Amino acid sequence: MFDAHDLAVLVRSGAPLIIIDTHEEGPLEEALRRVVGELFRPLFRWSITDGLARLDLDDEAVPPCNDSSHALEYLHRFEQRALWLLYDFGPYLRYASNLRRLREVVLGQGRERQSVLLVGAKVEVPDELADLVTRFEMRLPDEAALSRLLREEAFAYSREHGGRRVEVDSTAQRALVRHLLGLSLVDARRIIRQLVHEDGRIGPDDVGAAQQAKFKLLGRDGVLHFEPETVAFEEVAGLSQLKRWISQRRVVFVEDRAPKGLDPPRGVLLLGVQGCGKSLAAKAVASGFGVPLLRLDFGAIYNKYHGETERNLRDALKTAEAMAPCVLWCDEIEKGLATSNSDDGVSRRVLGSLLTWMSERKRPVFLVATANDVSQLPPEFLRKGRFDEIFFVDLPGAEARGEAFRIHLQRRELRPEPFDLPALVEASEGFSGAEIEQAVVSALYEAHGESRPLDQAHLLGALSATRPLSVLMAEKVQALRAWARERCVPAD
Repeated sequence: MFDAHDLAVLVRSGAPLIIIDTHEEGPLEEALRRVVGELFRPLFRWSITDGLARLDLDDEAVPPCNDSSHALEYLHRFEQRALWLLYDFGPYLRYASNLRRLREVVLGQGRERQSVLLVGAKVEVPDELADLVTRFEMRLPDEAALSRLLREEAFAYSREHGGRRVEVDSTAQRALVRHLLGLSLVDARRIIRQLVHEDGRIGPDDVGAAQQAKFKLLGRDGVLHFEPETVAFEEVAGLSQLKRWISQRRVVFVEDRAPKGLDPPRGVLLLGVQGCGKSLAAKAVASGFGVPLLRLDFGAIYNKYHGETERNLRDALKTAEAMAPCVLWCDEIEKGLATSNSDDGVSRRVLGSLLTWMSERKRPVFLVATANDVSQLPPEFLRKGRFDEIFFVDLPGAEARGEAFRIHLQRRELRPEPFDLPALVEASEGFSGAEIEQAVVSALYEAHGESRPLDQAHLLGALSATRPLSVLMAEKVQALRAWARERCVPAD
């Protein structure tokens, strides 16, 4: 949504060079026509394909000027102050003559000081123009505007299908509108139209489809990944304290309306032994909140070109805020934040950008960071206030191990009742959840090789043949558990 009043104020303020990152050219031109109606200035548009044209009235005297340098010469000589809409002009600013001429135009060194708008999907300008640039942020539709849009598409569907009404689930409608926040009207209309015309209804399944469609529009850089498959907390063994903590905060986070004096939840750090379910817990947090899960890939953030790494992170965090409410999952975050003096300070700038965003973000993005090696995390990342809580995911106790055996047997369509679970729990002392799962898998292969159904002996044999991490890396595991005992909240 391009607010004509906001654009008019920006032009009146004397901003000489305005950048608008958008692909919605039609709505922008409509808003600018209203602007020039208020300001009584001519409005011109230029593109490499159509050349130069006047939009506020028909003027046959305007030369075509398909060449970018000819267009800038015309701007420079124009005797009246005007608005100039230049589409996809960034590549032509690599030429020194064009760069200099545009500076002269916007600095008023021609007949009149002009107002130039550079429009494109991602507009970049040379450093020589950076001090003259003002970026205009288009106003995104609110929930009321998206609700009207949904009604418009429902009426349009009804007209096209002989009066057949769209079936709308009210709960799904509210969730759909909430998840479309952060999109332009054009993109939101595209998603709603696709959902409505698919089956003539808006139901619970459409909410997840809208989330995935929205992410495809926003997250195209490979740094942020949409995780469609989340896990219910019922499928995670143990972690009773974490489950209760999330359930207490669900309504406040999802509704984004914290009671007076109560800050909305912002995030947790999950420390623990490898294979004990930290990643599974991160997926379950998104399921517990009932919001989409995004995974930030720190490996894809780093770029060899100066400044690109920080920009990748900023873009990823901006996309996450556009997807709000959501859970942002940073897996093994210590590998991305291990500060070093050998990378020209890139890792420290990444850390600074992330810490600033964690402190200042306004949108409901719940950060779940997981880490195996706390010694690699910088102290400023762990200080009180960065996270709501730091949970330690320890090796599962007896009850959690029994629950893990039940979950993994049932997941493979096996009834747990025929097995002696207490004996399995005792034999799996010191095992992580991942190691219990792999023992079940190994036992199934053994049974399959013998052409026999899985039995107790297969499971006990698989457990006895496994050396868990708590044995292989006993010193490191014990050191981590000792560190966390007085510093973290037990997740179970």
